[in-house]
Amino acid sequence: MTNEELKVMLKKANLTKKAFSEIIGASNQAVNNWATRGIPYWVKSWLTLYIENKDCKELKEIIRANVCNDG
Repeated sequence: MTNEELKVMLKKANLTKKAFSEIIGASNQAVNNWATRGIPYWVKSWLTLYIENKDCKELKEIIRANVCNDG
């Protein structure tokens, strides 16, 4: 994963590097250091699942608001 891919995925996840670091329990400095030291292998899959989960939650709320309350 490149730094540019990380930026794109964080934007898609609606996360800043600071918010991401807090969620994963790392320091903001550690996440910023990835720019020079390399991004850990697990970050791409973690963010992919985070984004998919966020999208599913949003879809669930849309369905709940528009289908489940029609009654």
